[in-house]
Amino acid sequence: MNKASNRPLGLLAELTYRCPLHCPYCSNPLNLSSYSDELTLDEWVRVFTEARTLGVLQLHLSGGEPLQRRDIVEIVDQAHALGFYTNLITSALALTAAKAEQLKKVGLDHVQISLQAANAETSDMIAGTPSFQKKVRAARLVKALGFPLTLNVVLHRRNIEQIGPILALAEELAADRIELANTQYYGWALHNRAALLPTREQLQQAELVVRAERERLAGQMQILYVLPDYYSRYPKPCMGGWARHQLTVTPNGNVLPCSAAAQIPSLPIENIRLRSLEEIWDESPMFTRFRGTDWMPEPCRNCPRKNVDFGGCRCQAFQLTGDAAATDPVCHLSPHHALVEDVVESVNSATPPAIPELVYRSFDLPTT
Repeated sequence: MNKASNRPLGLLAELTYRCPLHCPYCSNPLNLSSYSDELTLDEWVRVFTEARTLGVLQLHLSGGEPLQRRDIVEIVDQAHALGFYTNLITSALALTAAKAEQLKKVGLDHVQISLQAANAETSDMIAGTPSFQKKVRAARLVKALGFPLTLNVVLHRRNIEQIGPILALAEELAADRIELANTQYYGWALHNRAALLPTREQLQQAELVVRAERERLAGQMQILYVLPDYYSRYPKPCMGGWARHQLTVTPNGNVLPCSAAAQIPSLPIENIRLRSLEEIWDESPMFTRFRGTDWMPEPCRNCPRKNVDFGGCRCQAFQLTGDAAATDPVCHLSPHHALVEDVVESVNSATPPAIPELVYRSFDLPTT
């Protein structure tokens, strides 16, 4: 792939994995305490400067909870000065009026607030802490200050039947955009998969609601609905293709094509404290191993969809098969597709096993 045409457009800066929520679907790593040596403000500015040189235009400030950084205003200020379009991805629990006004003043462009459900009882249960009312107040504050507002809702068995009320709440809050993303099973979400994966009936009902509301709210609110991988016939393209347009920097400076890539043991972890972003992007096996299509085995190698889905998710392939180069088992053509079918059928069987208790995100994973 030509270097000139292979430049990243987006950077996900995971500023910290500290977070006031304990969501059991969180995609952060299970070993959260391993990321406590966080990059300083100066180190993040260096990351941003190198990212701009590489061609990055959009900067997504995430975590954990980015507002846990005491220097978040300075981070946004420096990013704005470098010319990024900045998006704050937040639980919003710490988004006071004073903080929001400071962020507006230094040039923050967009705010994305997570919601867990359409009412306080369910939302607070999922989040593991009282938070719903604070989120609603923060969403109103964001709109009052003139920010574009995106709401993000991770869908799963515990909240997918509220999809109608969730969209009604988004309409009431005057959201410009809502992302309804079925859970991606990495990190804590994979640990809780048996308790989170929805049934076929739940998904069918949700899709009917989304279709009707998209038509009704066309031109007023953009509704993005991401289907669950485990129920798809073909896999999704991994971040638009492995290391094609996006990169992630974790709180301790690890540089990854996506947030889950650190789990693949055959890929050496790169860190911004040791190498430049450009060297990592252009030369590191972490980024070059699955870039393009030359690495593909059959059936992907001769599949007419190989430039559409790029063989699916490398992290999911590794999680389910132990081989990051395998065809994503979500694909019905994968020789490992039965692994996914078995999980789905267990959820949808006439006499399913008891739904396990949720294991909430924490810095110490409970032993089992």
